[in-house]
Amino acid sequence: MHSGKTVFKQLLQHLPRYEFSLCVSQYHGEHRAKKFSTYDQFLCLAYAQVAGRESLRDIETCLNSHQEKLYHVGFRGDVSRTTLADANERRDWRIFQDFGHVLIRIAQRLYQSDSIAVELAQPLYAFDSTTIDLCLSLFPWAEFRKTKAAVKMHTLIDLRGPIPTWVAITTGKVHDVRMLDEMPAEKDAFYAMDRGYVDFVRLSAIHQQGAFFVVRAKDNLKCKRLYSNPKNKDAGVRADQIITLVTHKSKKGYPERLRRVSFFDKERNKRLVFLTNNFEIPAETVAAVYKQRWQVELFFKWIKQHLRIKSFIGTSVNAVKSQIWVALCIYLLVAITKKKLDIQCSLYTFLQILEVNLFEKKPIPSLIAEALKRKTDSPNGKQLNLFNY
Repeated sequence: MHSGKTVFKQLLQHLPRYEFSLCVSQYHGEHRAKKFSTYDQFLCLAYAQVAGRESLRDIETCLNSHQEKLYHVGFRGDVSRTTLADANERRDWRIFQDFGHVLIRIAQRLYQSDSIAVELAQPLYAFDSTTIDLCLSLFPWAEFRKTKAAVKMHTLIDLRGPIPTWVAITTGKVHDVRMLDEMPAEKDAFYAMDRGYVDFVRLSAIHQQGAFFVVRAKDNLKCKRLYSNPKNKDAGVRADQIITLVTHKSKKGYPERLRRVSFFDKERNKRLVFLTNNFEIPAETVAAVYKQRWQVELFFKWIKQHLRIKSFIGTSVNAVKSQIWVALCIYLLVAITKKKLDIQCSLYTFLQILEVNLFEKKPIPSLIAEALKRKTDSPNGKQLNLFNY
């Protein structure tokens, strides 16, 4: 017979508590904390993400309705909306950021042997950002335009998963291309980016680090063709050229040769032009690498639809960043649990089942098996299917 652990407790068992304590100690998270610990705060925010709670009162009411089960889940302090609000304002958000990095490393190890939809020996990453709109009167520090506030989440995705490996949260005014200065570049890895990241000085920096980029070219690109490679028109390749930049500013920023690939996308009936510093892989693979960039768009859509990062339970910088990082931790925790338990369903379906059974006392694999046995049709034919194997 099952020991009686709730689904919520089983999910939390995959969290490395020792590493969490190290993150708390580094930023003095328990300074002057009498009853409500950092872990209590994390559990409250984690519950809000998984169960879809939208406000402090909502979190307080729902958790206290399971009062007799909270101690066994891990809560040691009383759940109060005022205490939680104070913790969100006071405790350093970097605790959850650093703990997120711990979970990222665990998830990457679990998914490192997974295949990607491109014949590529090297690691493949996608880099992009998403804008989260805010109310200017409530979030004046996040001014974006005259009548609008926003924060941006700049995210690097490892496409073996996909796993978010690096995240930066800025105000909406920060231009995407500036984040290339901070994005970590791994030697021999590929980075797929949209044309908003075309900055030849910054692309040259990636090249100097021994990494490869595939970026969509802007329409006003000025270049000189040095020679052309054979092209495979049947695969959609219209041109495969070795080029050099010609304008003074661009040539100064990137003085070396580049590869220009023109590709006709039959699905979208559109011609696309890519730039890359890799001269070895086939031209059609260059196009396939860029196509995988859409995984980061799917990731953004998924977390906005299924986690709580569009409405916030605090208005300060610290509260907003804490909530976003806890949301990312939950995404990673669900992905880790899914992999460790070998759950054979989409990440959305897994989270959906967890959401309505958090305080049930059934083993997660049995719970999922029962739910899927009764499930004859998918929840939505157009549903995003991250981690759908």
